[in-house]
Amino acid sequence: MTEGNMDIKDKIKKFPDLPGVYHWLDKNGEILYVGRATSLKRRVAQYFQKKLLDPRIEEMVSLAYDVEYQVTDTILDSMILEANEIKKYWPKYNVVQKDDKSFIYIVIPQGDYPRPILVRARELKKFPTNKAHVFGPYQSVHLAKTALKIIRRIFPWSVCHPGQGKPCFEYQIGLCAGICVDKINKKDYQKNIKNIIWFLSGKKKQLLKRLAKESPEQAEAMKHIQDVALITREDLNIGAVNRIEGYDISHLTGKEPYGAMVVFSGGLPDKAEYRLFKIKTAPRHDDLRALEEVLSRRLEHKEWPRPDIMMIDGGKPQIDFIDHLFKYKNINIPLVGISKYSGDKLIFAKGASKSFRELAENLKDVLLQARDEAHRFGRNASRRQRNIK
Repeated sequence: MTEGNMDIKDKIKKFPDLPGVYHWLDKNGEILYVGRATSLKRRVAQYFQKKLLDPRIEEMVSLAYDVEYQVTDTILDSMILEANEIKKYWPKYNVVQKDDKSFIYIVIPQGDYPRPILVRARELKKFPTNKAHVFGPYQSVHLAKTALKIIRRIFPWSVCHPGQGKPCFEYQIGLCAGICVDKINKKDYQKNIKNIIWFLSGKKKQLLKRLAKESPEQAEAMKHIQDVALITREDLNIGAVNRIEGYDISHLTGKEPYGAMVVFSGGLPDKAEYRLFKIKTAPRHDDLRALEEVLSRRLEHKEWPRPDIMMIDGGKPQIDFIDHLFKYKNINIPLVGISKYSGDKLIFAKGASKSFRELAENLKDVLLQARDEAHRFGRNASRRQRNIK
């Protein structure tokens, strides 16, 4: 390990537990690699866990003398910034060859009613830059598709035909701008596309400023983007799941209900971190409102470590309710429920990524232990008065 590497290991301990983009630099200050992270602190630390590295990345780390980062508001912003910076710097260790054909690009061709499409690098020659806006490279088709789905809910576009006389299916679910039923003219449609171009170009601040005057509803939607679906195994793998929080609502005979929070760190119970919440405002026997109260009060504690996963002792009603709450509050913490009525089946929020579902299944034994601990801890609430928050 070089002297630079030793300094880096100390430096990353101070990195924020926030989404963003990082640069690995060589001894001359040249960028070796650009990456993005859901948690800058945890992601960069993974580079020193050799079991997670391929030889090419190991070589890159051995040459690194420094690492820099830039925090972003959301995971989606980090994905856009990463692509723009790879395109700008084209670092050696982001690609095997300069003419790599596996990258994905988002292309918006010119036209009356254009729309974003995904294009492989080898097909880019069909879209000269004077006739199309090209964004990328992105390293995953799945992530690029998911990013476009998120963006489309804010800035709809159409794949139907103008004035076709009846609304298309996507218009009925809020994804089509409405050219099929003449709900939008060409000028306004192209203004919507321009907003997407600004967003993908990394001009989010300028876009928000303009939308605050022209379209406050879209500006608000941009401020509350839900992008948990962009979390990947690389962002949140088993080795990086340091903190799982489990929650249960307990109704004790003749006593007030309590919300129990247990914590598992590195797969083991961390009893010093357990907490009890006496339900103060939720109606008695209303578990959904009790969960809302408990999680809202827990999240007010910014000084507590951020969980990698929150486990709820409950099924689809509980997960859907809390997912809605988190979306409203713009909270990006992966959720999983355990439904005892379905044979301890894991329950996920709508839109949960395939990678997170696989991760949770791999962690199911730990999640079940957390569920049982939360239940036990809540039932013993009367003996835990000193922990009540």
